[in-house]
Amino acid sequence: MTITRELVEKALDGVLEPTTGKPITELGSITEIAVTGDDVQLSFRLPVHGATSQEKLRAPIVEAITAAGAKQVKIQWSTHVTGRDIGKDDPVPSVANVIVVMSGKGGVGKSTVSANMALALAKAGARVGLLDADMYGPSVPVMLGTHARPTSLDGNSLEPVERFGLKMMSIGFLLDDPREAVVWRGPMLHGALMQFLQDVHWGDLDYLFLDLPPGTGDIPLTLSQKLQVTGAVIVTTPQDVALFDVYKSVSMCQKVNIPILGIVENESYFICDGCEKRHEIFGKGGGTKVAEMANAPLLAQIPMDTACRKAGDAGTPVVMASPESPSALALRDAAEALAFRVAAFHAERSSTVISIDRSGGKNKHLPVVS
Repeated sequence: MTITRELVEKALDGVLEPTTGKPITELGSITEIAVTGDDVQLSFRLPVHGATSQEKLRAPIVEAITAAGAKQVKIQWSTHVTGRDIGKDDPVPSVANVIVVMSGKGGVGKSTVSANMALALAKAGARVGLLDADMYGPSVPVMLGTHARPTSLDGNSLEPVERFGLKMMSIGFLLDDPREAVVWRGPMLHGALMQFLQDVHWGDLDYLFLDLPPGTGDIPLTLSQKLQVTGAVIVTTPQDVALFDVYKSVSMCQKVNIPILGIVENESYFICDGCEKRHEIFGKGGGTKVAEMANAPLLAQIPMDTACRKAGDAGTPVVMASPESPSALALRDAAEALAFRVAAFHAERSSTVISIDRSGGKNKHLPVVS
């Protein structure tokens, strides 16, 4: 069989990206197909950074085109991260995607997930920022191992603190004593959050992660009103006592139209050093239940891992300190799955005409009060 461009395109339509199940032709941009005799050369623009993503797709692409009649297949990779719609009043117009990491429950590991997923994407080559939006309990300075003071080059905006190639901002960087309490009412929280968005020189970013405080209060409500958020990652642990608070975050996202990109189940299980047996200390199935309510995928189940705790306490998150540890590998996979979900979300959004119901719903009144 003689290979042709048409046969190559048909073969590529049958290759699915494993995370989203979407044809790669919907997620990536094939910028060039060159057929010379029995040889095929592709120029493929991925919506996700990283050699891992390339290697996952290389084999099925080569297999499909070879089955269509090619003798040799060469792939030239590039990357372009698709982004959100940005309005004229957007506080961070140079940021392609804003990802909020949230949970109705405290202590489930939002900061651990935020920091490690952000670092995993930065390590893969993406331009990433991390905003600690928990004004009362900032964790980013400790978790990233720095209490550096932000500087200003122009007297008007702050330069974010950088570590491991990750741009960061936290109220913790501005406190004289890290043990000092922040005693603010809602309007002050709103003002500080908007300053951290508008008055920090984030530069061009592919992803800006916002590590939100627990609950469904002022901070997430402000974000839903003032910022075009790409979507949310909901963090939970498996047990029911956590789930019923986490469900509230899912409900809030649905009420204020924040898309839910995926669920991360933290502290899912523990592997015993001696017996290598998987112990589900906090039960199982919690992440799946949240994912079903949210109609979103379960991005990852993160194991309980001493390396993760030690790395966070030491100020070097586990994806940097112990990249081959079980928790680091799970968090890296979660970040990659999230990046593909973002790309799939934008692909679906661009092909769908959105109709907004402004009637107030069945109850005929707004569900939230500003």
